[in-house]
Amino acid sequence: METGQAAAVESWTRTDSWAFWSFGLGMLLEAYIFGMASIATGWVSMPPSLRSLLLAWAPIWLIIGIMVAGPLADRIGRKNTFYTTMALYGVGAVGIVFSYTYVLILVFLAVLLFAAGGEMNTIMAASHEMMPTRHRSKTMFLELNFINLGGFLLAAVSLLSIYNSVSFQRGMVAATIVVVLFVLLLARSRTPESIRWLQRKGLADRAQSEIERFYGTQEYEARQAAVRQSSVAVRRTGIGLRLFVTITTAFAGAAGFGLMTYVLGPTYFKNLTAMILLVATGVGFVSGFFGFWADRLSRKALLVLGYGGTALVTLVIFLTTAQWTKDLAFFWILLVVLNVFVNISYLTEDTLKSEVWPTEIRGTYTAVVRFVSIGLYIVTIYMTQNYGLNQYMLFNLIVWVIGLAGAVAWYYGGIETGKGVSLETASGEESK
Repeated sequence: METGQAAAVESWTRTDSWAFWSFGLGMLLEAYIFGMASIATGWVSMPPSLRSLLLAWAPIWLIIGIMVAGPLADRIGRKNTFYTTMALYGVGAVGIVFSYTYVLILVFLAVLLFAAGGEMNTIMAASHEMMPTRHRSKTMFLELNFINLGGFLLAAVSLLSIYNSVSFQRGMVAATIVVVLFVLLLARSRTPESIRWLQRKGLADRAQSEIERFYGTQEYEARQAAVRQSSVAVRRTGIGLRLFVTITTAFAGAAGFGLMTYVLGPTYFKNLTAMILLVATGVGFVSGFFGFWADRLSRKALLVLGYGGTALVTLVIFLTTAQWTKDLAFFWILLVVLNVFVNISYLTEDTLKSEVWPTEIRGTYTAVVRFVSIGLYIVTIYMTQNYGLNQYMLFNLIVWVIGLAGAVAWYYGGIETGKGVSLETASGEESK
């Protein structure tokens, strides 16, 4: 017993640090690239129909990348999938520099977005599998917070280059991708393949080799002991409930945030597009540091708090449309408060939707949830393109109420996946 207790004290290793930066920077790049479609609406002249296509282009190619990379990561491994997406990043970054026409913008944005969708999906699977149990929630929340940093960085680059030529702005955007990609490649070369994935695939020899190279046998045994101590007996949740909750909350997170951050500006306040993105993601990044306490907090309670608060603030925004359209200071205050709650809901649902599936199918089912939820977001872009501002805000409120329904369903029918419980408990797998 003494040996087991001592072994259960996990250490934070250099490998964990490299993995954290690898995953965090991957999230940053995904958000940076996703937001590029909104910025690109100012690169060439286009009618409203083509503007809507460009705004929808981001989620369309993101979900295509998601659905390819999800099953691919389950088949060939997390690390091999990462190298594939990084190669595509390089191609897309170079291509965007020479995208002088609407068609070329679409082509190279598609390459970048395809890679970004696959990248984030694989990170969401790998992070849960690789991080120490006592840091699993915290690291996932903080990695996801890099998404806010990525959007903030894009908005900052856009604003700093807004008074220069479009070619200069495109070059700045592409150069930033290349710099982050170089650091990302350095970090990925110093992280292992998911040990859990290797073991579930029956690749025991390779798993042992990765353990010895990146962790050491003693540290890995400590992690296994920590998993056993953190695993608790819980009722099994049906796949129907898991799909309902993850899809509804993910849809609200994607559509609710997307409509306010990426679509509101180009559609109604074109001169404020970059500033709306800057404020929304900046607030998200600062508020996201609550993730340091994620291993102590209830995932179920955070879901209800995030979606309940967001729905309430959106209701206020809808009821005061006439006031904040005449008073920009009031608008910015509402946007700040809204994005605090949006960020709580977003970080929580993104963590939940990748942790509740068994290892063998984690990439695939995470991809299914993201494909459906983001696909529905694409539909909302076209549904709302001819709405007046009041209708648009009412629609946004309905979106968040749908997310709140999923959060409430998980609060009463789901299991607790936060508070430091193991991945095996969260996913329903038995501890090995």
